[in-house]
This record gives sequence, C-alpha cells and structure tokens, in this order.
Amino acid sequence: MAAEYQNIFTRVQVRAPAYAGVPLPRGNQERTGKRAHLHWLGWIGDSQIGPLYLGWFGFASLLCGFIAFEIVGLNMFASVNWDPVQFVRQLPWLALEPPAPAYGLHLPPLNEGGWWIMAGFFMTTSVLLWWARMYRRARALGMGTHVAWAFAAAIWLMLVLGFIRPLLMGSWGEAVPFGIFPHLDWTAAFSIRYGNLFYNPFHMLSIAFLYGSALLFAMHGATILAVSRFGGEREIEQIVDRGTASERAALFWRWTIGFNATMESIHRWAWWFAVLCPLTGGIGILLTGTVVDNWYLWAVKHHIAPVYPSVFPAVLDPSLLQGAQQ
Repeated sequence: MAAEYQNIFTRVQVRAPAYAGVPLPRGNQERTGKRAHLHWLGWIGDSQIGPLYLGWFGFASLLCGFIAFEIVGLNMFASVNWDPVQFVRQLPWLALEPPAPAYGLHLPPLNEGGWWIMAGFFMTTSVLLWWARMYRRARALGMGTHVAWAFAAAIWLMLVLGFIRPLLMGSWGEAVPFGIFPHLDWTAAFSIRYGNLFYNPFHMLSIAFLYGSALLFAMHGATILAVSRFGGEREIEQIVDRGTASERAALFWRWTIGFNATMESIHRWAWWFAVLCPLTGGIGILLTGTVVDNWYLWAVKHHIAPVYPSVFPAVLDPSLLQGAQQ
C-alpha cells in the first residue's frame, strides 16, 4: 500500500550506548555530563541527549540572556502593578518601550527608556557570545563555520532594527519595543509611516528568499523521505557511491522541473536562500528613513507602482477656512 511509505516520523529507533563524540584537539575540555535517550525525541531525530559543551562563552551568553529576560519581564510585571493574573492575561500586549524621540541618542532615566537600553545591551551581548561559542566549537571540531555565519545573518537584521538604524536616525526611539503585539504594531506603523514597505525592493527580495528557502527545504526534505526506503537518507554514501535512491530522486526532478540539484548543491541553495532573507531584509530596513522617506513614491518614480487617481477631494486645513478664528 502506498501509504506505507509516508514515513513522516522515524519508525525504527536504534538504541546503542551513548556516544561522546569525536576526540577533540589538545587544549579542549573533555565532554562531561550525563547522557540519556528520549523516545519521543527519537521520532524526529537521534534520541540521545547530551553531552552539552557550554564553556565560558556559553555560560556568559546564558547569563546575559537571563539578565535581559529578567529586565523585560519585571518591567512588564511592574506595568500591571505586580498583579500575576493581569500579567498572564495581558502578556501578549505588554511591552518595554524604547526611549522617547526627545532623548535622541542620550541615556534617559531608567523608567523612561533606560531599562530598554539595558535590556538591549545584555540581549545583544548574549547573542554575540553565543555566536562566538558556535564559531569556536565548529573550529575545534575541524568543521566549516557555515552555521555561525548563517546565524550572523540573523544577528545583522537584529542589529539593524535595534542599533544601527536608530544610530543613523539619531534616536533610540526608532528602535523596536520588546513585546509580542507591540513589536507587530511597530512593524505595521513603520510600514505605513514610510509609504508601505511592500514597495521596498529589498523587502521584496527578503520575502522571496523567505518563501524560497521554505520551498527548497520542503522539496529537499520530501525528496529524501520519498527515497529513504532505497537508502536516500544516507546522503554521503549516495554522493560517493551512487545508488537507486539518488538516481530516482534526480530523475523525478528532471521529469517535474527539468533539472535537479545534487546531494551537495541543494544544501548550498538552501543555505544561501535562508541567509539572504535577513541580509536583504536588513538592507531594506537600513535604507528606510535614511535614504528613502516614502517607498510608494519611490516605486511610482521608478515605474514599479501605479499612480492612483485622486478619488476624494483634497482635505483642507480648517484653520484656513473663511470665518475661522485667527
């Protein structure tokens, strides 16, 4: 029956003694900690948990992240007068706002944006330390640093939103607030304020890479699952010793779209699509308000958007009408 091969979850879990990993070069600490197996985790991957290498960079990153989390959480808690029921009830709407535009790039009092700056500092420090940890672990294992640089692309977008663009605009008030719905409200207001962000060509590219990377990952995942009964999940073996799995996968994509990726190049495509999403998005945000004040008018000028006709009469300033008080 065809449904037998819709293997979305791992059906057979191999249990073996926990593996500590490959030997590390001299100067690295030995992996410590308990190792366990979790059956439910084995449904989607390897069931082994641990060992975890934290190191000083990892410890400092978690500490800074905890401080940032506490600052944001306690400020939100204080905004509902320390009422736990209201805190849980209103949590999606609570926010820690950046300083008012009047403060510019100066340090404001804690209750007027200072806490936001402090939380942003510790959050950024936490993320950068985690990046350093990922980079150093990859080098210690003799790996390429592709994962660290992919993470750096996401860090770039975060820094543009919370640090680089506000710096160029001359005000911390241009940054994004901490909070779920307040963050979404900021995004909507930002788009309206600058003439609809959808006309920003770098936003267009970012969305194309976002949807494109989702499509590529889904296509690749589906293809390997579809040929896993022929050993398609053993991709390294399929690269060096071509078998019926990769041959069928290649033939399928030549039949359906005319050409196919290789076992290696599909990961390269997906990496670039995913990385270019925040890279182009960050460029689009950085240009907004600094180079382009109204993306709709920019799009009209460059023949991307149509000029909409004036349907309603122009709005007059009431103070200029005859008989108005001077």
